[in-house]
Amino acid sequence: MGIGLVHAKQKLQRTLPRKMGNAVATPNVPKGHIAVYVGEGNRKRFVIPISFLNHPLFRDLLKRAEEEFGFNHPMGGLTIPCSEEHFSRITTILKLFIDEVKVRNKAAPTYVT
Repeated sequence: MGIGLVHAKQKLQRTLPRKMGNAVATPNVPKGHIAVYVGEGNRKRFVIPISFLNHPLFRDLLKRAEEEFGFNHPMGGLTIPCSEEHFSRITTILKLFIDEVKVRNKAAPTYVT
């Protein structure tokens, strides 16, 4: 993870406001989420939790995006070079993983000393 992701975030923070003028850089994106563009040809916009960015499955997609686009994404935001179907499968897996982690955290016993 590390430097590549940090550099991508910094680059997006610098370029998005310039491209969009004084408008909000990410309209209709709730706090804790990020908009990404996915697909071949016509790209579809998805809004995903930023927690996905730390998962190894998603980091693989980020690495592919870096290899294909560098840090200059054609849509002005983060563009993921894969099919919508593949992206939907990955996000479904990540949602299940996050839900499982939440359940396990709730079930963990709390010890008071």
